[in-house]
Amino acid sequence: MEMAELAALLTPDGLRLLDTLGAPAAVDDVAGIVSRLRRDGHSPDLVSAVVGQARLRAKAATKFGPFADRMLFTRAGLEQATRLEIAARHAARFRDAGLARVADLGCGIGGDALGLAGIGLDVLAVDADEITAAIAAYNLAPFGDAVTVRHARAEDVDLGGVDAVWLDPARRTAGHAETARLGADAWSPSLDWVLGLAEHMPTGVKLGPGLDRDRIPDGVEAQWISVDGSTIELVLWSGALARPGVARAAFVVRGDTAAELTASADTEDEPVRPLGAFVHEPEGAVIRARLIGDVARTLQAGMVAEGIAYLTSDAALTSPFVQTFRVREVLPLKVPAITAALVAADVGTVEIKKRGVDIDPAQFRRKLKLRGTRTATLILTRTAAGRVAILADRV
Repeated sequence: MEMAELAALLTPDGLRLLDTLGAPAAVDDVAGIVSRLRRDGHSPDLVSAVVGQARLRAKAATKFGPFADRMLFTRAGLEQATRLEIAARHAARFRDAGLARVADLGCGIGGDALGLAGIGLDVLAVDADEITAAIAAYNLAPFGDAVTVRHARAEDVDLGGVDAVWLDPARRTAGHAETARLGADAWSPSLDWVLGLAEHMPTGVKLGPGLDRDRIPDGVEAQWISVDGSTIELVLWSGALARPGVARAAFVVRGDTAAELTASADTEDEPVRPLGAFVHEPEGAVIRARLIGDVARTLQAGMVAEGIAYLTSDAALTSPFVQTFRVREVLPLKVPAITAALVAADVGTVEIKKRGVDIDPAQFRRKLKLRGTRTATLILTRTAAGRVAILADRV
């Protein structure tokens, strides 16, 4: 979004037009709506802004639910925003630690600040991008004096009177649409600056889940978060926000359920064992936190192979930290053998999973020439006995 588009949008007529537009459902709808709005005499800047916002609001429903219908976004800001349910859980840490005034440095479009303000905390929300800060101010306006929004660099903010900090460093190139990932040394503010701040005051730092673990300092809690099968972020907690005795945590959300696994350090994996009646796929947060061993012990399971994040067991057990599959048949990892087994089982729809083998699932699926009426899961992996294809069913 350009400043001219934002200026056209942030008027009573512009916002009223956006609220009456609804969400364009397809490209054809967008073209038709643009033509209609232009015929009605609306400026190009306003038409571009309202149509773009309508499309972003439709996408934002997955992160913000019904709140999306009264928010503004940039494409990059929406992509990088924290889901509201996760932001609310983060906010609860500050409240439970007795921290009443929080600076949200790098607030983006205001997703995390919404969570903080929504449970009654005072928030200073700051972003280095002028347009993004203006959008955050609009999104946070319902909280009145409880939220102050500023356009500034995180490094330049006076933190006097602030109890704690929430930080989401800019980890991509500047812009409101297409952006590219940056290395940790090029973040804004830099990771070194962020970690230095975390040494002196209670801080929560939102980072990408793939952060080099060597960059995680001692004395902080590292919490990886998975939502509906995707590992979405790593949060480092310091000071009063870090839980005593917890250095590693895996927080897993699926649908309406949530569960967390914590430990004082990385845990030791269970030994490799032969394939059993079940295969378990640990959630990404569990893998990133290196807590697979703890999950394996609760399932009476072992690893399928060294360095492969699949577990196997004979016990009919599962947990919130894995997806469990009942093994039907173990096959050679060869297309003819797999095809024959799928035909015999009348399987025409397969979910393909793979670890430890250099295979493109989409290309492999085409080779199978699927037909049949039933569904199954095909797990392509390496085991202690070699490369195999496991025909299985979700439990």
